[in-house]
Amino acid sequence: MGHPNELGRLLADLRSAKGLSLRQVEQATEGAVSNAYLSQLEKGKIRKPSPNVLHRLSAVYAVPYDALMEKAGYLLPTRGRDAGRRRRLAAFAIDDLTAEEEEELLKYLAFLRSRGKRA
Repeated sequence: MGHPNELGRLLADLRSAKGLSLRQVEQATEGAVSNAYLSQLEKGKIRKPSPNVLHRLSAVYAVPYDALMEKAGYLLPTRGRDAGRRRRLAAFAIDDLTAEEEEELLKYLAFLRSRGKRA
């Protein structure tokens, strides 16, 4: 699984990209994932949520359930599909970007590539 809080950081990034608060996610999951629990997940205090929690969050964030299951350590990554899955995870976030956000994202991508750490 990589970094110990990789799942938490991903969940925080997904929530942020959707512009949702912790409480809004709780409402979207019909209370199945409380805002306090999600906060603990994002901070790495809870490292392996149940598959049910991941399923609810995948629906709210519109990301593949199996991608969250991999990050939580339930599934082993599939090498051939991993790069494509990461691209799909990133692609969901660009659906509702403003022109300014899109420009900032492109600048950040250029910055990352200039550092020479492409995977």
